[in-house]
Amino acid sequence: MRKISNKFILAVSFFALASVLFPQQEAHDVSVVNIEIPVRVFKGDMFVDNLTIDDFEVYEDGVLQKIEGVYLVKKTSVEREEGKGKLVPKVSRCFVLLFGFTEYLPEIEGAMDYFFDRVILPGDSLIVITPVKTYNLRAQALELKPKNEAAKQLMEIVRRDATIGGAEYKSTLQELEESLLGSQDLDEKILNYSHYLKKLENLRTVDEKKLLEFADYLKGKEGQKYVFLFYQKEVIPQISASTLNEWIGLNQDRQDILQNISDLFQLFRRDIPFNVNLVKRAYADSSISIHFLFLTKTLPGMAITSTRPSGMRMQEQSEDIFSAFSEIAQATGGLSASSADASSAFRRAVDAAENYYLIYYEPKNYKKDGKFRKIEVRLKNKGYRISHRLGYFAD
Repeated sequence: MRKISNKFILAVSFFALASVLFPQQEAHDVSVVNIEIPVRVFKGDMFVDNLTIDDFEVYEDGVLQKIEGVYLVKKTSVEREEGKGKLVPKVSRCFVLLFGFTEYLPEIEGAMDYFFDRVILPGDSLIVITPVKTYNLRAQALELKPKNEAAKQLMEIVRRDATIGGAEYKSTLQELEESLLGSQDLDEKILNYSHYLKKLENLRTVDEKKLLEFADYLKGKEGQKYVFLFYQKEVIPQISASTLNEWIGLNQDRQDILQNISDLFQLFRRDIPFNVNLVKRAYADSSISIHFLFLTKTLPGMAITSTRPSGMRMQEQSEDIFSAFSEIAQATGGLSASSADASSAFRRAVDAAENYYLIYYEPKNYKKDGKFRKIEVRLKNKGYRISHRLGYFAD
């Protein structure tokens, strides 16, 4: 168990872990580099499990490669294998559940009941990341408790940590609103609003360095990794248009105030907070499966409502994070879903993750130069949907 400071609630907790199955070298022959690709193939929402080695083509940087082996895996069992037979797929599983909440959502309980009842098996390990702490639950510990008791205990932990982790956000939000209701001059109100809004932004900063460090840290771990990020829709306090227009109308002769009001609009803009291309390559290289579950429901305290007495209203502003992490999910062969129903979104993601093909190939003219190699898996004469990781670094 390791405590994470509140400063990193949105910086570290959400993406504290990326996982890896990337055996570039087989123990049988250290001179041979075999690249592994978990591949998922769907017809509609159904996994296609009747494909053979002859149905697949693998390209690296546009060059057709020779496939050494294909293994059909369901949960933790290798159901079918084709190829030279010298490879030993590692199908042990590590699940990572990350909860990005500012307020606890009771609907998450259905997802956790399903996880403990239908998904996790003996031998699996589980890592839970809350806004406050990281919990590393080993397989042996999970087997000691009844599943319903484990689910209940986990929900108690998530509820408690979400409350603790969101306390600073809620306190800052309250201070912001009180500053707008006070008797200060308008220019002071604007300065206070800017101060508190920047403070809220600092609480959700995503630290690119931390993202890359965690991806690298988990790269060497064995087994299949499944990362499920439950990310709650973000809302930020914005001064309503009617209030801004009123301020402008009453201060036509105050250029300093008009300039400060104009500057407020810059605070409402959000750019993607990190280099998405760099991060998604790092996570693809780690050969994990990230599933981004964007939860659109918020509790009344964060709900988008009519303008409040302070002249402020809550406005959704998740587009930067949604766009960035959807790209990361796609680059790792994972699912990106937006839903008000956490349980159904989680079930779809789990169903999409548990069955897959493992494809191995030995790259032609491999050079250990540290460059990123792009992978493309194609199906011959098949109109199915296919997902897999974007590529790997030749290091």
